[in-house]
Amino acid sequence: MTSSTTTPVSSQPASGAEGHLFDNWFDPIEARIRDRVREIIQAMIEEELAATLMRPRYGRLAKDAATDAVPAAVGHRHGHRPRTLMGTFGRVELELPRARLNTAGGATTEWHSRVLRTYQRRTLAADELIASTYLAGTNTRRVRQALAAVFRGAVGKDVVSRVWRKVKGDWDAWNARSLTDEPIVRLILDGTAVRVRLDRQATSISLLVVIGVRADGQKVLLSVKNMGGESTEAWRAVLDDLVGRGLCRPQFLIVDGAAGLERAIAMLWDGVPVQRCTVHKHRNLLANAPDRLHEEITADYTEMIYAATPEEAAARRKAFLRKWRVRCRAVADSLEEAGDRLFTFTRLPPSQWKSARTTNAIERLHEEFKRRIKTQTVLPSAETAAMLFWALLASGQINMRRVDGWPTLASPLADQPVELAA
Repeated sequence: MTSSTTTPVSSQPASGAEGHLFDNWFDPIEARIRDRVREIIQAMIEEELAATLMRPRYGRLAKDAATDAVPAAVGHRHGHRPRTLMGTFGRVELELPRARLNTAGGATTEWHSRVLRTYQRRTLAADELIASTYLAGTNTRRVRQALAAVFRGAVGKDVVSRVWRKVKGDWDAWNARSLTDEPIVRLILDGTAVRVRLDRQATSISLLVVIGVRADGQKVLLSVKNMGGESTEAWRAVLDDLVGRGLCRPQFLIVDGAAGLERAIAMLWDGVPVQRCTVHKHRNLLANAPDRLHEEITADYTEMIYAATPEEAAARRKAFLRKWRVRCRAVADSLEEAGDRLFTFTRLPPSQWKSARTTNAIERLHEEFKRRIKTQTVLPSAETAAMLFWALLASGQINMRRVDGWPTLASPLADQPVELAA
């Protein structure tokens, strides 16, 4: 009697020598295109050099060229040098021509191509692809894996960091731009906390964000600053910067209710109607009550905030205060703290109420921003946090639409309709 034994085959690779998925995928179309790309780039640079020297390779200056018409910048070729270039077509190895140009003093100087700049290793389109991948929610280390099929592993975290630093020039220009010609009629102001690395330690800072609403209803990011907190001084610095760049006095403000922000507004724009965010106030109410009352408080609060008319809102507010002064005094006190600023939106045409009740326009940006930085946990610096917030909008990865009821933005505000006496 014989027996046979079998050795179980593991489903896992025996060693790393087998490579990774996709490593053996060869595409003849891609290979042929990359070869032609190399030829095209080298031909472009050869043509540029031929135009500079006024003759092709192995050629001579035209005999009929006038002596006084010959420019001083004529010289001679002297070989080729290797160069690596990465683009959306992948990585290619080039052989670039070299030349020496004659100068007016009789010396010579090295010729530099304008098509392919000195020390350029990537095309602008490749840099855009790397930066866009990073903005889409991939950390610097994982960009290499995400773009491996294009760049064959030639993009590491250091390359990503260098590409990201190139964005700083656009960031600085955006921060210094004039706001004189911006027809801003409304501001939405809020802050969010983000963890960054300061002095080699993870630290929470505040990003203070200001969104403007133009006369045509389009929302636009006006400012995002990294600050230590949401103090009066921090917000005043943000607002002073906007005014200094030409921002006109707004007609309506929507705020999150932070005490520092409200004091800064009172010092700069006293008399401008201010709307307290109803979502933030709802959170405050729930924070002052036990969990078992949250559902009931939410139902009463929703009926009050989403009342159909100013008169109905006033009536429901009185009913809310009467009820919760008995059930949970802290809830009623929290609502009274907001005063009439919780109902400023009722002075606007009803078509605008949905967009004027809350700072949700910024809250949605905060959510997308935090989703984006989830892969990094801690950002490398405070300035990086502000730049990243701005870049998500500037690159088009987040788009902001017009506010609801924008055709009536030019309508004047009505007198305060809500009677606060309970």
